[in-house]
Amino acid sequence: GITVSKLRLPDLPKHWEEDHGRPDRNVYALDIMVEGPIGAASDNNEFGRPALGGYFRTYEQCDPDSGTVYGYHKPVMLAGGYGVIRSPHVNKREIQPGAPLIVLGGPAMLIGLGGGAASSMASGESDAELDFASVQRDNPEIQRRCQEVIDRCWALGEANPVLSIHDVGAGGLSNALPELVHGSGRGATLRLRDIPSDDPALSPMEIWCNEAQERYVLAVHPDRLEGFQRLCERERAPFAVIGAADGSGNLRLDDALFDTTPIAMPLEMLLGKPPRLHRDVTHRPRRPLPLSMADISVAESVRRVLQLPAVADKRFLITIGDRSVSGLVVRDPMVGPWQTPVADCAVTAAAFDGFTGEAMAVGERPPVAVLDPAASGRLALAEAVTNIAAARILHLADLAFSANWMAACGRPGEDADLYQAVEAVTALCRELDLCIPVGKDSLSMHTMWRDSGVDRSVIAPLTLNVTAFAPVADVRRCLTPQLQQLPDSLLILVDLGGGQNRLGGSALAQVFNAVGETPPDLDEPNQLAALFAAVQLLNETGHLLAYHDRSDGGLLACLAEMAFAGRCGLDIDLPDAGPALGWLFSEEPGAVLQIRAEHQDEVMTALAGCGLDSTHLHVIARPNADLTLDIRQGEKPVYSNGVMDLHALWSSTTRQLQSLRDNPACAEEEYRSLLDADDPGLTLNFTGDIPAPYVATGARPALAILREQGVNGQVEMAAAFDRAGFECVDVHMNDLLDDTADLAAFHGIVACGGFSYGDVLGAGGGWAGSILYTRRLREAFQAFFQRGDTFGLGVCNGCQARLVMTEVLDSPSFLTAGMAGARLPIVVAHGEGQARFGDEAAARNARPVLRYIDNRGGAAETYPANPNGSPKGLTGFTSDDGRFTIMMPHPERVFLRTQLSWCPPEWRHEESPWLGLFRNARNWVG
Repeated sequence: GITVSKLRLPDLPKHWEEDHGRPDRNVYALDIMVEGPIGAASDNNEFGRPALGGYFRTYEQCDPDSGTVYGYHKPVMLAGGYGVIRSPHVNKREIQPGAPLIVLGGPAMLIGLGGGAASSMASGESDAELDFASVQRDNPEIQRRCQEVIDRCWALGEANPVLSIHDVGAGGLSNALPELVHGSGRGATLRLRDIPSDDPALSPMEIWCNEAQERYVLAVHPDRLEGFQRLCERERAPFAVIGAADGSGNLRLDDALFDTTPIAMPLEMLLGKPPRLHRDVTHRPRRPLPLSMADISVAESVRRVLQLPAVADKRFLITIGDRSVSGLVVRDPMVGPWQTPVADCAVTAAAFDGFTGEAMAVGERPPVAVLDPAASGRLALAEAVTNIAAARILHLADLAFSANWMAACGRPGEDADLYQAVEAVTALCRELDLCIPVGKDSLSMHTMWRDSGVDRSVIAPLTLNVTAFAPVADVRRCLTPQLQQLPDSLLILVDLGGGQNRLGGSALAQVFNAVGETPPDLDEPNQLAALFAAVQLLNETGHLLAYHDRSDGGLLACLAEMAFAGRCGLDIDLPDAGPALGWLFSEEPGAVLQIRAEHQDEVMTALAGCGLDSTHLHVIARPNADLTLDIRQGEKPVYSNGVMDLHALWSSTTRQLQSLRDNPACAEEEYRSLLDADDPGLTLNFTGDIPAPYVATGARPALAILREQGVNGQVEMAAAFDRAGFECVDVHMNDLLDDTADLAAFHGIVACGGFSYGDVLGAGGGWAGSILYTRRLREAFQAFFQRGDTFGLGVCNGCQARLVMTEVLDSPSFLTAGMAGARLPIVVAHGEGQARFGDEAAARNARPVLRYIDNRGGAAETYPANPNGSPKGLTGFTSDDGRFTIMMPHPERVFLRTQLSWCPPEWRHEESPWLGLFRNARNWVG
């Protein structure tokens, strides 16, 4: 079960109850666990960012001395990603006097006002009006349109109109615009009333300071302003020219409505060097809450730890986020033919025609900070390293890190804890020659409220989230925790704790309502570097069959997850030195490697050659055919259970959360499917050949990659058709409306997936309506459809994301010629798109192309094999002549082998069978 705690909101403004009614004042942590991920996933999905990593942690513990309650009543959310930028675009260019200054994005609203100030106060300390006014809005569709404008600008190369750009965050325009011009030593004269606003009653302060997030401020080259404006109009991205830079070094803001100048001041006064911050802090003594192992059984420990949210199956978080958008995703959280969410890191390809890429991984260990802040910081960085080591990275020095610090500054001892942790991480980075060039902080992680007249408070334990980034030498060599069912293999534990098995701050301590006494630590940083180097060497030489790091839940969770991913049992033999509970549940840094038994000597030699001390290495387990997890210590049996029974425990937490948030019947269907021990998993059954490329004649037929506002799948669609031999052209609906593009010039059109019109209900009808009710467009599309040499493809997109099985049906569609009968995994990213037939005649006359099937090959009728409940699993259809085809899944995101989250190792082709659709199109055009 899940233990949740009550959280109270601060007192509401007086007018709130009059306007909205009196809400329930009690907010539960569970509410945040259930609802919070939906907002985060929706933002990523709508913007078009693949959600590939993260973590989930719950915590609440009372300090026995001070009575302080540590916990996450003020939730932590980490959002970020890995970007690649070409060197000419790295540095901002100098802003010359006369350069137009632009606000790009949504209008001002009375929301997000004072967020920068409110975030510096603990909940309950600030004025309630400030708390509610500071809530920031999100509008990812506007942000997506802005991003399209920015992308069109940098794609112009030397003709890029943007001189300098700054995002709008805390402080709103009052911060972003001064920083934009001050960076070039300039001043600016700005017009307040030219700033787009949705509320005519806003005061000058409210317009200037509101923190609407989906906005950017830019300085544009004066000679390229007209071209920039055309790009904004094409993408329907709101913008306004609100003034110009000058050489005065002053900031002047004029208000034409009141004929006043609210601001006139030197920028140096506003942005000059601030005084250094000084804090007088004191360390506080700690008395650990001991974890007594005398009364703890292994069986009860396993049961509790596997259900703790930090350890348990994270499927409820993962499947609501689109993990395939961009078509460049190589490694997402789902691993193996049963798609188990246990991957150590995220990996993306740098391009569609190469094998280099990027990796990203997260590390954190806040429960340890309750005992030892310095150890917590070191462990967070160590976990990020052991996670990202699963990717093929040439050198440890290639890693860069982002450090996000969270603390309850101002509370007794918390400032000293923060200093101690920062100092420890700094020293560790220096010792390993690592760099943390970027980071953020939130230093008000303290919540206060009154309950029945009693003052209550909760503070978050000092929390460091370390995100590691690195270039990947070969994305095809990503290691996963999927245990290979090879009886002649063995598993080696690399224990950087050297057998100390310290349990302080562990998941085991947490589930037994304790903290423990001594936490784990990275005592020998050089051993972490040695582990990283050894994994890279053994990965390159092909010796590693599986890899998983040891972190939350300890060795038990690590081995269990490997067994779940591979549907394979394990015979585990714990070292004799020390209690079994310590070996199973300590969270000392380390990893488990699966190798072939015949390679044991050379692998051990390689590990030693990289600098790993033999005291850190243990042959810990061997696969068995019984699908059981059998644990012994010497001759003594310690624990035994079926892998599927353990999987049931591990996935029960996600099942409960899905049942509360989603359709309970679907949650139950998915849970039952996970526990089917006879499920063969995903397969790739394709006996034919991928159609050969069209004989090169130099001709590349023109294809319109058609999109509307909000669409985000156009790049991967263009890449697939480009590989098949087409000349792909980006065609926005605005291009057709203003006659800058003509359908008569194209042999094919493709309507791409994405969140058109914010994916509101009827969005597809809105897109169709823009054609049907515009006479010129309707006639152009009719003429295109009536030509005998044209074709079309439509692909959908949405919110439920996973890899599922499909069967290609015999149909008139030339796209699937030669593929009928193929059973292939494909990416889906939708929760809608259910096929419905008006009557039996309509169903009979339909021309199905594709259907969802279960892993045994039958038509899928239940979730998640059938993600939208379409009858008989039907998910693709074509016209009578086969020229126009629609489908819900995304073949354009799986036309390469590396794009498949799982692919059988015997499939050696660099391209997947789905490329056949695109090559069939090219062969048909001729």
